[in-house]
Amino acid sequence: MYGATKAAVRSFARIWTLDLKDRQIRVNAVSPGFTPTPAYDLLWGLSKEQLKEFVASQANNNIPLERPGTPDEVAKAVVFLASDDSSFVNGIELFVDGGMAQI
Repeated sequence: MYGATKAAVRSFARIWTLDLKDRQIRVNAVSPGFTPTPAYDLLWGLSKEQLKEFVASQANNNIPLERPGTPDEVAKAVVFLASDDSSFVNGIELFVDGGMAQI
């Protein structure tokens, strides 16, 4: 279900890029990687030590930068895409994942 949802969002971005061009509306998708948030504590019911170990194992084994992302880093990517600095960026999927999607 998760993978299908991500594929649908990417597909929407591709389709809307063409559908909205006459209205000069740019469409891009942001795909965040492993980004622990306070919701991890609530959803998984792990102790602080278990969560710390899980985060470290994910970062060391799956992410070329060897660390998780932060919500602030994802937000900065979104702000970039919403700004005039990205005025010639359209129809992309921006991975904010420390290189995880590339390996």
